Formats: sequence, C-alpha cells, structure tokens
Amino acid sequence: MRKHIAVLIAASFALALGLTGCSSSSGDDSQGLVKLQMVESLTNPARTELIRGLLKDFEKEHPNIKVELISPPTEQADQKIQQMLQSGSGVDVLEVRDLTVGPFSNNGWLYDMAPDLKNWDGFDKLTNQAQKFTVNADGKSYFIPYGFYGLSLFYRTDLVKQAGFEGAPKSWEELTEQAAKIQSPAQNRYGYAFRGGPNSAGQLMSILEAYNADNLDIANAYKVKSGKTIFATPESKTALDKYVELYKTGSPESSVSWGYAEMVQGFTNGSTAFLLQDPEVIATVKESSLSEDQWGVAPNPVGPTGKAAWPMATAGWGVTQFSKHKTEAVELVKWLAGDSSTTFAKENSLVPILQAAGEDEFFKTGPWAAYVEMTSNPDTWISVEEPRGVAWWTEWMQRSEADLQKVLLNQMTASQMLSGWDKFWTEKWQG
Repeated sequence: MRKHIAVLIAASFALALGLTGCSSSSGDDSQGLVKLQMVESLTNPARTELIRGLLKDFEKEHPNIKVELISPPTEQADQKIQQMLQSGSGVDVLEVRDLTVGPFSNNGWLYDMAPDLKNWDGFDKLTNQAQKFTVNADGKSYFIPYGFYGLSLFYRTDLVKQAGFEGAPKSWEELTEQAAKIQSPAQNRYGYAFRGGPNSAGQLMSILEAYNADNLDIANAYKVKSGKTIFATPESKTALDKYVELYKTGSPESSVSWGYAEMVQGFTNGSTAFLLQDPEVIATVKESSLSEDQWGVAPNPVGPTGKAAWPMATAGWGVTQFSKHKTEAVELVKWLAGDSSTTFAKENSLVPILQAAGEDEFFKTGPWAAYVEMTSNPDTWISVEEPRGVAWWTEWMQRSEADLQKVLLNQMTASQMLSGWDKFWTEKWQG
C-alpha cells in the first residue's frame, strides 16, 4: 500500500558506524556538553540533509546538547539498527516504525516515555491520530510520530466533469459508477487505476474495512468486534462484489497485474481517472504532464454507512532503554514533534501530526486539504491499525495477491476467496 523511499547514500555505513565507535562517541565532554547519537532508517540524501538542518536548529536552542546523526542505507538500516540495539549501547534516539515498534519494545530496547510526557504541553497540540500512536492502548509511549502515510483518492477533475458528475466520488458506490461512466477503452481512457499485482491486499482492505466500518476492531482491523475475522462478514462479501465490479466495468484489463508503479503511471499519463494512493504521489503528479486544473485529491471513499477506515502507516522518533541521557533524548524527541514536524511533513509528503498544520496554507488548500479533512473528522474516517507486524505478513501478501487475481479472472469465486482467508487468519491467530 505504501512505497517507502529507498535511496542509497554514498558514505559507507561501516565507516560511519562501527559499533565500538558509536559507543565511545556518545556521552559528556569535560565541559558538560551532552552528546546524543541518533539513527534514522528510511534514509535518502535529501531527507538526511533536512534532518541535519533541523538538528542544528535544536542545538541552537539547546547549546548543552550535541546530536550526531547516523544514516545507514535503507535496505540495511533495520538490520544495522537491530545490531546496535542488541549491543546495548551507542544509540540514544532512533527512528521507530509501526512495523518495528512491536519487536523493539518486546525485546526491551525502547524506553517508555509516558512518564516524561505527562506534563508535556505539546501532547494536546497533536492530532487525534498522532496522540493515539504516541500513547498506545497499554499507556506506553515508545515513539512520537513525525507524520503519517494514508490512502486518499486522486481524481481527474476534467474527466469527472465531462462525464456529467458534479465532483469527486464520496463513496465506493459512487466511485464504481463514475469509473464505469468514464471508461472508454477505444479512446484509451479508463476509470480506475486498479491494483491487482504486488501488495494488492492493501487497497482491497480499504473497501472491506469501509463496508465493515461500524463493526471494526480498531486495534486490529482484520477483525470485527465479535473477534471473528473481517473476511467472515456478509458486508465483506458485498464489498468484494463491488470491488470486482469496479475492476470489470471501470478499470484497464491489464491492471489485474498492476503494482504501485503501473498504477501511478496510469494516472499521471492521463489514461485513468482515479487512483487510490499515499500522499507521496502528490509530488509525482505535480511533475507529470497533468496541469493543476486537471486533477485533485479527495478523501477516502466511504462505505454504505457513510464511514471509512483509515489505516495509518507511521513512524517517528523514540529513545533507547540503555541511553545514558534519557532526559536530553526525550527533550529532542519532543522538540522534533513540535513546529519542526510540520516542516518535516512538507518536505517528505507526510500527513502532519499537529492540529495547527490544518491552518497552514500548504495543507489547507489544494491536494493536501483532503488529508486535513480526514484527520479533522475521525468519526467518519476512523483511524485503525492493521496487523502488519505479524510473522506471516509476507506469506499473506503473496497469497492475497494470487487469490485476488484468480477471482478477477473467474478462476475462483468471491465466497471461496473470503472463506479461505477467514480460515487462514483464524488458524494463524490460534497458533
């Protein structure tokens, strides 16, 4: 569902980060200067430069603290960070993602900042989603998000108008209707940039969760409140039938195997009218041949009850359990969650964490307005979590892609697919 940036930096990680060197460079000097070591994981050169600039601003406001940023190549980052954490020294602040917070905290590597944040005035300035991830259901605080990835509907304003509609579709029902009306293969014009290839489950889950929105387990959106899997409900069968209709009546036939790149290309080259994707695509569309008046971004389509789920992918900054400078490390994390977080969100195409960002013209108007609308209306776009950290996630993604393609190609019925998925997840959870 999402495409993290993965650009190699030129400097050798081994040169920048010998574990022994990390351990020796952190600490105090004779003049009382506290030295913190901070490591990022989603590294790319522009992002690293941005973070370094923010850290310089922090150091100006905190002259007693010096921060050294470590930037391993993205492909190796999680492994290298784990090695550093296993060593028990050398890191004070680190990048924590929704995919890593579970194993990191279970191993006792992350410091619970909850007591330090009790009197932090910055907490009330965070959006509902950001507060939820800052303090988890157990009352623990292992990281403060710096932003979110979340789906929204990119749409062609000109094609929607030409088809006789007043605006972007608000529901999956309307999306299917508009896509079918716009569809014209003879003119190389299609309604929806369908995702039937790699990681297709993410987009399918969007419609399943929207149709089950009133009954979802928000802590695990693959379940409903009864404890059963989402795949066992009649609402999911209705949703899947609608999704198959969207493919067959309003999507390119070849999109049965489309992944991220093909979807985005289909929208930016003008051949498809709708695209469900993360905010990072905004920059891509702006650089495409489409003019500003040809496209826009709308909130996630809702289900029959007027609600949708919004599974948010996120990451942020946390503190290691073994840091010798927890007070200063927490101060850095809190500072990064302040006004500087909006700058970070702008530069990295992230949904911002501060309520005040909704009043920033950058987010208030244009393509970002849809994200502000969703974060401002959490009762309509319900923030949920998906079980992306389970050990069988890769197995699930491979199976779901293969099964969905079989349904789209009439090699499997929708009921057979959902029944198989219900059995798969039920057995996995029973262990």
